[in-house]
Amino acid sequence: MVIKVYIASSSGSTAIKKQQQDVLGFLEANKIEFEEKDIAANEENRKWMRENVPEDSRPTSGNPLPPRLFNDSRYLGDYEAFFEARENNAVYAFLGLTAPPGSKEAEALAKQQA
Repeated sequence: MVIKVYIASSSGSTAIKKQQQDVLGFLEANKIEFEEKDIAANEENRKWMRENVPEDSRPTSGNPLPPRLFNDSRYLGDYEAFFEARENNAVYAFLGLTAPPGSKEAEALAKQQA
């Protein structure tokens, strides 16, 4: 399972740049393996991301904007979904990964199962 983060290296939007940095920084800080897929520099990445964002997760007008997260080819969500998972200490579940022992998420899961 590979986490793929679709980003735009040359986005003119400071909001998108901040969101991308937030996602990538979190993954790096938590040593979560991921692949960065640049939709600005690679037409194949852009096409794949746009085709694989589910209909109900697309904006009402225009194309889906980065950052978008996938686990292999399974769509996980956009920045809002990632942010919500992080706020709820549920990022590993959001990403479809097992929370490492000792993490807040693993501890919360253990309490729920007890």
